[in-house]
Amino acid sequence: MAAFRCRRDPCGFICLILTYFSVFYADYVVIQYVLIPAYSGSVWCTLHGSVFNIILLLLLACHSKAVFSDPGMVPLSETDIDFSDLRSQTNRLNDRGCEGWTVCSRCETYRPPRAHHCRVCQRCIRRMDHHCPWINNCVGELNQKYFIQFLFYTGMASLYSMALVVSAWVWRIRSEIEGDGDEEEEAPSKHLIVAHYIILLVESILFGVFVLVIFYDQLVSIITDETPIEQTRNRLMKDKPNNTYPTHITHKRKPKMALLREVFGRGSIICWLFPLHSSPPSVGGISYSALPDYDV
Repeated sequence: MAAFRCRRDPCGFICLILTYFSVFYADYVVIQYVLIPAYSGSVWCTLHGSVFNIILLLLLACHSKAVFSDPGMVPLSETDIDFSDLRSQTNRLNDRGCEGWTVCSRCETYRPPRAHHCRVCQRCIRRMDHHCPWINNCVGELNQKYFIQFLFYTGMASLYSMALVVSAWVWRIRSEIEGDGDEEEEAPSKHLIVAHYIILLVESILFGVFVLVIFYDQLVSIITDETPIEQTRNRLMKDKPNNTYPTHITHKRKPKMALLREVFGRGSIICWLFPLHSSPPSVGGISYSALPDYDV
């Protein structure tokens, strides 16, 4: 499935390569040009190097889970279904407690409430947030947790690398002022070191701001219980005159902590920091299968 997405979305494949290149480049610069020159022979070198690499390992683990996990694809029916009488059967569908089920004209199958079709994956995704090229996968009901964790650790790595680069730069300037450095030995590599510092700072700032905005948007989406697709659709429907289109929220709004636990799991909050498997949420007691509980 991942190989299919790479062929379908070349931009996503490029973003994957760029993500891993940026991570390994940041690790190389931090170790080779920041920690070893500034903290060589000190316990801080080992400490900062260990913490930074742990953050990067968690970042890559969360990213891999977000890439290769099923975002919540709606299973396709094994047999062809005749949808010609769908409208006449609407009342029967509601009587069986399957409100919100719709039919995807592209997949030609029933889909549960809050599922949307992804043109890249060519499947309907349960509680689809968006298709993200940085993970070359959809962000949906089953992998949103890993995607948010990836954003969190990317932000942490960006802030940490910025702090280390600034501290090493200050140390280098102080050494030059005090005359501790060997100018003749350092002159040939000084421009290279400064270039690496600047590139890593720019990379950290860009990625840090980028993931901060998306991280905030993801949290707002969770605590408001509306995906960006649903927010856009509801705004458009509210602007229409004589609108009778119902939104997906027909029940009492859940507490914010309950909504967060639906995404991150019902275990300890500490476990939310790790890419551990959690049981998928259920909506309205409906089990997600290829068909609703409905006679066709």
